[in-house]
Amino acid sequence: FFPKASDLYNALIMPAYNESIEVIEPALKSVVDTTYDKKHLIIVFAYEERGGAGIEETAKTLRDKYGKYFHSFHIVKHPKDLPNEVIGKGGNITYAGKWLKKYLEEQKIAFSNVIVTTMDCDNKPHKYYFDYLTYEYIVHENRKHLSYQPISLFTNNIWDVPAPMRVLATGNSFWNIISSMRPYLLRNFASHAQPMDALVEMNFWSTRTIVEDGHQYWRSYFHFKGDYAVLPMYVPIYQDAVLGNTYIKTLKAQFIQLRRWSYGSSDVAYVGNIVFSRNRGAPFWPSFTRFIRLLEGHVTLASVSVMVAFGGWMPLLLNREAARSVVAHQLPDTVSFLQQIAMIGLVVSIFTSFRFLPPRPERYKCRRNILMLLQWVLMPVTSILYSSMSAYNAHTHLILGKYLDKFDVTEKTTIDMNDQERQNKKKSPRVFKGR
Repeated sequence: FFPKASDLYNALIMPAYNESIEVIEPALKSVVDTTYDKKHLIIVFAYEERGGAGIEETAKTLRDKYGKYFHSFHIVKHPKDLPNEVIGKGGNITYAGKWLKKYLEEQKIAFSNVIVTTMDCDNKPHKYYFDYLTYEYIVHENRKHLSYQPISLFTNNIWDVPAPMRVLATGNSFWNIISSMRPYLLRNFASHAQPMDALVEMNFWSTRTIVEDGHQYWRSYFHFKGDYAVLPMYVPIYQDAVLGNTYIKTLKAQFIQLRRWSYGSSDVAYVGNIVFSRNRGAPFWPSFTRFIRLLEGHVTLASVSVMVAFGGWMPLLLNREAARSVVAHQLPDTVSFLQQIAMIGLVVSIFTSFRFLPPRPERYKCRRNILMLLQWVLMPVTSILYSSMSAYNAHTHLILGKYLDKFDVTEKTTIDMNDQERQNKKKSPRVFKGR
């Protein structure tokens, strides 16, 4: 059975916390600019009550300005302090999903005819995203048991962010591209889509974790008793790299974001508990293989950068007896050889990264291109201080039982907003206090 495209609808859930209209509006404009029939596109702007009055005004402004372009544009306020919810995105989009369910029932639109995409409010879909998604939904008969995963590229503001953030953002973009070519390792990440009937059956997303995207893979896998997969979509969703209103805040926000992603290691216990139980439902060996890959991925994320940088010399430094071992003396040379091989891949990555960079903004001169090249000397530093240390931080929280039960929202700003803030500070009069 292959449904008709004219019978299908796409629903877009855009969660927001307290982001400014300057951050959100470009994303909404990019949705308007997609080639998909907007009269079959339902927008659900899901904002947090705890975000304050500002985000509510922004939601109403966006609805009034852009509602005419779509089938319908709805704003849904997620109440704070609901029971059985951590402070996070999962509760927000689940609340919006349940609201959407009621709306579709009122409109007599079948759940099986609706594809739901969750997309952060600063994300910009490719102009063919919804067409591609609809096509993939139609041609796969097992469509209910699939998630549809586009490629997240952190390039929206790549020219504006500090050099360490550019290196990390580009590295994460490359990893997402590579993952799309390894379907057996692909998991839900950030913006992704699932059929509405599957979401209703699963009670939408988890409200008890701050990493609801990756966790959704495992909820879906065990719910459908192993008959579930993530389908790669070779079309990008453009996302922002981390940018705060000061350099120090940007560095801190980047670490917190990576720590949140690494907190997906909390799934190890969840998955292991089900895989080694008698009531897992899914076949054991495929489930066990996925569990090992999950465990290995989080362990290597934390350890591989440190091992490559220092592992070759550790035996000689920590064990006096190793000085008598020929193998121990050869280990630094072996590691050095591996690093030289890795350098070839790094050089290829550097030049490839320039291929998917957006055009250089007019406010930057040609010398910015040189900085975009020289920034890669920071890769060993960012790999250890950010990728590895953020993972160790997340793992330590889990080991000590100090669980992260609050979604740390990544501060979202623009270079124009930062410039305006600096100008306002310069204009504001200084107040001198007497002793």
